[in-house]
Amino acid sequence: MNIVDTLKFNSDGLIPAIIQDAEGRVLMLGYMNRESIEKSLETGFVHFWSRSRKKLWKKGETSGHLQKILEIKVDCDMDTLLFIVEQNCACCHEGYYSCFWRKLDGNEWKVIDRKIFDPDRIYK
Repeated sequence: MNIVDTLKFNSDGLIPAIIQDAEGRVLMLGYMNRESIEKSLETGFVHFWSRSRKKLWKKGETSGHLQKILEIKVDCDMDTLLFIVEQNCACCHEGYYSCFWRKLDGNEWKVIDRKIFDPDRIYK
């Protein structure tokens, strides 16, 4: 049996994938379909299904900020994946290491991280 067959996809054929670095910092959440999981397993780098563009994409294909897979886990319901990765440079397309760079502070979102790269130089 193909290991992908053991997973529970939603009605759109997708499964959420949490991406975390080896130190335990959550980097992002993305969605994967069968093809993106198989491509990730084949290459050792994280691939997602873009819900907006309706296509497969390799994380970091434009920026070079790739996510090398170190470990893959699945939750108890087999419907959410957790990828432990080696993150090259930054994860967030806005220039931050993690996509979670704001936290709720009272009644506003406070920036709690610093940018590591200028997105305008990469995403023109």
